[in-house]
Amino acid sequence: MQLSIRHETRYTYTEPLAYTIQQLHLTPRIEPQQRAVHWKLLAPGHLNAYTDAYGNLSHMLTLDQAHGALSIVAQGVVETSVPWQGRIAANDSLSPLIYTMPTRLTAPTPGILELAAACLPEGRARSRHLMKLAEHIFGAVRYQSGATGVATPASTSLQLGRGVCQDHAHIFLACCHAHGIPARYVSGYIDPEDTGHAASHAWVDAWASDPGYDGWISIDVTHSRLMTDAYCRIAVGRDYEAAAPVRGVRHGGGDEALDVDVRIVQQ
Repeated sequence: MQLSIRHETRYTYTEPLAYTIQQLHLTPRIEPQQRAVHWKLLAPGHLNAYTDAYGNLSHMLTLDQAHGALSIVAQGVVETSVPWQGRIAANDSLSPLIYTMPTRLTAPTPGILELAAACLPEGRARSRHLMKLAEHIFGAVRYQSGATGVATPASTSLQLGRGVCQDHAHIFLACCHAHGIPARYVSGYIDPEDTGHAASHAWVDAWASDPGYDGWISIDVTHSRLMTDAYCRIAVGRDYEAAAPVRGVRHGGGDEALDVDVRIVQQ
């Protein structure tokens, strides 16, 4: 499948900014199941390309001239293939064990521990256990835009029973980490098909120990299904903060307004 993607992030400010620095995860990862046919980033200021600690193709954007708005556009075409049974052949140089450590957003609480105990064994899990956990989260946390924010920890969204894709991913990660099972956050895009709604998406990779296979499987917790060729993978990390599409700081600017427009078309 080929996905044509355009993602624009627009910031507007009530007062001029003197300085902006942003870390961008807006370039598709180099992985066997996907290939960027062509891809480009458009932004003012200076873009410095680098590969981060998780193997994500990243950029540091710096803008040191006065500005009252900022637009960042990522666009291109990505060719994807269907991973068999969700298995991800990733180009990883890191041990999966680094993805067993809780973060601020995935810290265990009694509710997290109870959910983990109901779905997962300790230490190692088969695909069926991981899918059982995804199904439980899918049923327990209703999708509701605006119910949470990017700083909401897994325990809070689980208690609320509402959240968005990043909350579903964080709850899943928190449960896996509580039982010593490697699991990581994935940010990217999904083909909206005939829904007419496209946006950045978040899901998870989890380490499955099946007969004849030890490795990553990729699970979309929000839709309770395995990743298909309708997904484009941008970044992985321990949680949202490590894989956020755009994240940075600014000096000045007053109040900020953010508008994000994502368009995805299957070619």
